[in-house]
Amino acid sequence: MPHIPVLLKEVIYYLDPKPNENFIDATIGEGGHTAAILEKNKPKGKVLGIEVDTGLYQKLKSRMAEFPISNFQFSNRLVLINDSYTNLEKIVKAHNFQPVKGIIFDLGICYWQLEASGRGFSYQKDEPLDMRFDLKQDLTAAEIINFWDIKKIEKILKEFGEEKYAHRIALAIQEDRKKERIVNTQQLVDLLKQTLPKNYDNQRIHFATRVFQALRIAVNNELENIEKGLNQALKVLEPQGRIVVISFHSLEDRIVKNFFRDQGKVNKLKTLTKKPISPSSEEIEANPRSRSAKLRAAQIN
Repeated sequence: MPHIPVLLKEVIYYLDPKPNENFIDATIGEGGHTAAILEKNKPKGKVLGIEVDTGLYQKLKSRMAEFPISNFQFSNRLVLINDSYTNLEKIVKAHNFQPVKGIIFDLGICYWQLEASGRGFSYQKDEPLDMRFDLKQDLTAAEIINFWDIKKIEKILKEFGEEKYAHRIALAIQEDRKKERIVNTQQLVDLLKQTLPKNYDNQRIHFATRVFQALRIAVNNELENIEKGLNQALKVLEPQGRIVVISFHSLEDRIVKNFFRDQGKVNKLKTLTKKPISPSSEEIEANPRSRSAKLRAAQIN
């Protein structure tokens, strides 16, 4: 399945790129949103693309080498950086990337990460329980499962996964890890299948979804990082510059909503989306992974 950027028309509508303006794609991933921005801000507009995942970064770099003057037209208008958007302000200064008219944060996990990274992001594949975006960091999902205090595991399952059986799952992990280390996704899925009520997999989402989400958020410190990135976006954007954020679950969306609201109260931001924008039924049909996406946008005062 090829990469399909989520809510692409809506991203372009709210960022509103014009010729020769500069933008930042804080989570460039496989480059779909960036390609569309570069189409709109030519001939001289640039995009600073940030990607924390070295595998994705290398994939995009090789893609640029293969298609230096194709539809991407990346070669001299894309500044590609392998780093985290939590270092946004430092990256912008280091590359003298000013003025910045808009920033896009797509907080979703990429298709490549789920299907080809081999890091255990998907409960549908038997892979090592890794779940790191940044392979330079030490903490993995296996480390959490096997060595963290059970109360702490229960807490992340409740808070980050909104998992109502967090206590039951934590106790099962405690017992299983005494027998052998839980190092692969299939071991975890089997544990959950044995632990959760039989009808739990008849819910709208797969019974392992919430647990995998919670572990991924904990490994990558995702929720705290969103706030860090948004705060730095305020500092690097020029007046009337725009922030667009696509989130994929209620925890992320709440952070973005509250951040825009709070910055609006002190007259730093004007929210452009009264309610989050969701994909159309046509987009969901074409790209089922987009179904939970929510877009919010705001403008610097």
